[in-house]
Amino acid sequence: MGNLNVTKLSNKKDKANYIHHLTKDIEALEFMIDNHMIEKAPIRIGAEQEFCLVNKEFLPIGNALQLLKEIDDDHFTTEIGNYNLEINLDPFELKEDCFSKLHQQLKDLLHKVKTVAEKHHTRIVLTGILPTLSLKHITIANMTPIQRYYVLNEAIKESRKQDFNIHIKGVDELNLLHDSVMLEGCNTSFQTHLQINPDDFIKSYNWAQAISGPVLSVCTNSPFLFGKELWSETRIALFTQSVDTRANSFLLNEKQSRVSFGNNWETGSITDIFKDNVSRFRSLVTAEFEKDSLEMLQNGEVPKLKALNLHNGTVYRWNRLCYGVGDGKPHLRIENRYIPSGPSTTDEIATMMFWVGIMVGRPKSEDNIHETMDFKDAKSNFFTAARYGMAAQFNWKGNLISSKHLILDELLPMAYRGLYKMGISPKDAKHYLTVIENRANVHNGSEWLKKSYRSLLKKKKPIEALQVLTSHMYLKQELDYPVSTWNVLDKNVHTTFNIDKKVAHIMNTDLFSVDKKDSLELVINMMKWKNIHHMPVINNNKELVGLLSWSDIKNHINEIEESTKSVQNFMKDELITITKDKPFAEAKRLMLEHNVSCLPVVKGKNLVGILTSNDL
Repeated sequence: MGNLNVTKLSNKKDKANYIHHLTKDIEALEFMIDNHMIEKAPIRIGAEQEFCLVNKEFLPIGNALQLLKEIDDDHFTTEIGNYNLEINLDPFELKEDCFSKLHQQLKDLLHKVKTVAEKHHTRIVLTGILPTLSLKHITIANMTPIQRYYVLNEAIKESRKQDFNIHIKGVDELNLLHDSVMLEGCNTSFQTHLQINPDDFIKSYNWAQAISGPVLSVCTNSPFLFGKELWSETRIALFTQSVDTRANSFLLNEKQSRVSFGNNWETGSITDIFKDNVSRFRSLVTAEFEKDSLEMLQNGEVPKLKALNLHNGTVYRWNRLCYGVGDGKPHLRIENRYIPSGPSTTDEIATMMFWVGIMVGRPKSEDNIHETMDFKDAKSNFFTAARYGMAAQFNWKGNLISSKHLILDELLPMAYRGLYKMGISPKDAKHYLTVIENRANVHNGSEWLKKSYRSLLKKKKPIEALQVLTSHMYLKQELDYPVSTWNVLDKNVHTTFNIDKKVAHIMNTDLFSVDKKDSLELVINMMKWKNIHHMPVINNNKELVGLLSWSDIKNHINEIEESTKSVQNFMKDELITITKDKPFAEAKRLMLEHNVSCLPVVKGKNLVGILTSNDL
């Protein structure tokens, strides 16, 4: 939504005015296309780099606005979370060494923000989802305090009339209810733009859809969310659910999410894509519109189509059609929204070049992909890639083919041909596409993250392992070596900083618990089988109501085994508890002071972990 001053659409007059400008914008776009006013050449590329801000312990730090003010550079802008920022890179003409020039500008701008961030003990991390993010970071309190984010949040909530239910299944499972669109703040992307000749737009757009799965598979980089190992590119699942205005996908007119891959090939005109979005999704927000786009055209001016772009900004297709004006000339482009940030800037530029190369290297035989490939195969390939990354198998030209073979045998040679055709320097093409080749042969970002995290878990509890993982990812990123050269972390690797240890770092979360009415004989056997010395007792609401300790029952085992007594006869119900954000030292002090060997860890009345003397 850029920096438009937006407000929620509420009264009839505002709605009527907005719809008027929206329809005029579509008419104006049709007029410009029909009269060959849309730029056909030269072709340009561009990108947006989103990144995370972290403190010395690699936890999110919400000082984005402060840094933005000090950077004082129009290339930088805010994101919805106050621990994220975005860089808008300049457009470059697609020729010669444009990719290394774009890469250099990205490095220069990142250096600029790092210099400012350092003064505030802040570091920059490029990753699809920051591994150290936790639920406390995605509250409204961490929303960037700018009007348009609050307006969007309220508009989407009002449209849904209920909380966001997030359910993602991977190796682990995440199931949570959340009350705001701040979940979107978990996602950081490297959005790439390719200008398209309007005469070739529909063919190019369908081709972009067809290749999405294979391109995504080689660049997945977001396997974790809130400590759970989910999809290789969890952003895809999370973003679809985090700004979903639908309460029920079975209701009429609610078949498609605002974040979507689409349901069919495009077979109409360019404006049909916009018309479909406007017809399918009601406008959430509005802004002030000074001029009628058709009148502007009659006066010899080039309209910015503000109403249409504002609506387009609240419909999130993974391949999004965009209209823009550069140097006074209108153009159309495809924005690729599925590429994640990281693992290094070299990796990002390589992925971008790979995508652009395949786009411009499309063989004549694929001009009518909508007739030769089932759309559901393209869509299925995309979500298979999001789930499994390089382990994906794709339906491609009637065959089942592995991601690795499709990339190495068909798509890389196609990318080389496309880039050479556009006059890209062979040195640049070789440099960046070799990065893709090596990634396909060794590992991509999500594979490195998963293997390293699993290795660290052999010696560390999850929260510490995620901090160690993020710190080493940062160190390797600073060197800007591609991820295929990164060695998987050894289980004995430590942090490069001192962790301020909290209860959360040490507590056990893999818990057994019982009800106070459970049979004592069963509970005793559970404690024997699992070598458990302290058994938490919880009620139907998952609230902690007591603690049963082996020391309380070991002298009564014989009488218990013959009796009908239950847990409540032996449990303690006056408990010393602690919360997970308290310092480790305080837990130690409480245990010594009260002479207890077990501290239940609670959030409100709910049990979230246990700390025992063994853990200390």
